[in-house]
Amino acid sequence: MAVTAEQRRMIIDLAGGCCEYCRIADADRLSTFEIDHIVPLKHGGEDVDHNLCLARMPCNRCKGGNVAAIDPLTDEATRLFNPRWQKWAEHFQINADGSLSGLTPEGRATVVVLRLNEAPRVEQRLGERLLGNYPCQNNS
Repeated sequence: MAVTAEQRRMIIDLAGGCCEYCRIADADRLSTFEIDHIVPLKHGGEDVDHNLCLARMPCNRCKGGNVAAIDPLTDEATRLFNPRWQKWAEHFQINADGSLSGLTPEGRATVVVLRLNEAPRVEQRLGERLLGNYPCQNNS
């Protein structure tokens, strides 16, 4: 089975056109968006709505097949942020310099694994913020 066109449209609508990991809008012409399997197929994930989310290509590529990582604060294993079951604002904070901070073990591990604070990505968020386009707003 594969993600259907109907599922793709539904996930884009559910995400409000926002990357569900970094909060960049899909209207950003510099970004390519993909449907991510929150739990990858190789780990038993399925092509079902509650396992799919909208992700920018860099976020999705860095996440890869990861479902968990080490929390850099506690050195303990934790699951990565799940945009279907968790609220973004409870796990992440946007800093004045454009970087993102994880507020929870899941948030901190996700910031590291998805490399959300690499310089080009922070610069892009700052630029989008200056244009009034960041953070992208959706229901999460």
